Amino acid sequence: MNKRIIVKTTGKIIVTEAMLMLPALLVSLIYGDGDAIGFLLTIIGAGIVGVAFTRVKQSEGRMSSRDGYFIVASAWIIISLIGAIPLYIGGGFESFPSALFEIVSGFTTTGASILARPEDLGHGVLFWRSFTHWIGGMGVLVFVMMVMPMENDNSMHLVRAEVPGPTAGKLVPRMRTTSMILYGIYGIMTLVLAILLFLFGLKPFDSFCIAFGTAGTGGFAVSSAGIAGYNSLAVEMILSIFMLLFGVNFSVYHLILLKKFKEAFFDEEVRTYLGIVAVSTLAIAWNIFHYAGGLGNALRQSLFQVASIITTSGFATVDFEYWPEFSKHLLVLLMVIGACAGSTGGGMKVSRVLILVKSFFAEIRQIINPREIVTVRNNGKPVDKKTLSSTRVYAAAYMILVCVFTLVISLDGLDLTTNFTAVLSCFNNIGPGLNRVGPMANFSVYSDWVKVVLSAAMLTGRLEIFPMFLLFARSAHDR
Repeated sequence: MNKRIIVKTTGKIIVTEAMLMLPALLVSLIYGDGDAIGFLLTIIGAGIVGVAFTRVKQSEGRMSSRDGYFIVASAWIIISLIGAIPLYIGGGFESFPSALFEIVSGFTTTGASILARPEDLGHGVLFWRSFTHWIGGMGVLVFVMMVMPMENDNSMHLVRAEVPGPTAGKLVPRMRTTSMILYGIYGIMTLVLAILLFLFGLKPFDSFCIAFGTAGTGGFAVSSAGIAGYNSLAVEMILSIFMLLFGVNFSVYHLILLKKFKEAFFDEEVRTYLGIVAVSTLAIAWNIFHYAGGLGNALRQSLFQVASIITTSGFATVDFEYWPEFSKHLLVLLMVIGACAGSTGGGMKVSRVLILVKSFFAEIRQIINPREIVTVRNNGKPVDKKTLSSTRVYAAAYMILVCVFTLVISLDGLDLTTNFTAVLSCFNNIGPGLNRVGPMANFSVYSDWVKVVLSAAMLTGRLEIFPMFLLFARSAHDR
């Protein structure tokens, strides 16, 4: 492995994180809640370490694919450990594993929390935990590539390791320009959302925190009442629309900017994603009709929760723990499917589900007609064998890991539904589960060691399994 490139790139990442804490420090100073000291100490410490790492002399060799995967996996662990320090110093968290769980949940855009009353935290800490959603949504390394120049060949390896979905590519030839385009679209959409929330009654602080959580499809709220506390149909509809928008592959928005409307609007993954949303919304509305007290409320509650769960945002306006079993099971299925590849959403991704379903029917057709050459197509184009293979391996690894994580945390003594949905929630970066980790509950029921395990599940799910395992694979460290 090219250790000099790894150390130098890691240094840039640490310096970038220190810079990203400055807005939270400013918010702390403005509100004077006493949590500024935690940010100040962390910024200084991280800045010194990061600058020292960047001083390492660059080697002549280029970054390999395994270097990229190693950097991404280790960087996400490092930024989580550093990001948890202000939370722990600022108070409100009984142990460092609790603070680590909270910030990993932030960066991975999971939104699972151990807090019963978030409003008891200082404004700086509240802002930071929501801002980590926004940073992690598009990708920490993508942001680093935008603000700090790297060799183009090097940066592509980082993108492949960090960007969710079966494949990762460039929007334009230069990767740094791609990063700027992505964050430009992302930033404008977030700002528009924050302004709309403000216009419909939210305070400026709440508007930005909720906008960060929606953009990153994270789900941290600034009070225990959550989105329901605003009691506003307009706010719920705005958030539903924007959650769905942020669950779309951002390359589609780039196509719209280029006026390639046909390619954008006829994208197979997007059409399937919207179809799943429409069918699920109607099915749940029908199922909860009597619970919601009428068709209007049923559609309102159903749309919001479907948008929240499939995009893995994790916001809640009702306690769907009390919904009929059909609706709860359908929400669990949406947890697994997730949003589109190349979006800020988590889950398995609609594109992978499409490929797996098409592969299943292609295999049946091949059995019936052994001599026929059967191909799996996406958007009318054949899916290459490498993508097919990686998708199948990912699906198998996904199911195995969910079972393993569930088995491990069962040692804490909670029931199967709580443990299974907690793992699904963390691995798919969603937030709420069922039973004791339901939408109106939190993850404080788990012991510290389980919080660390679930933090690992969040990181593994956000980086889509392989980077985390390559980090600890002995063969990946051999020359």
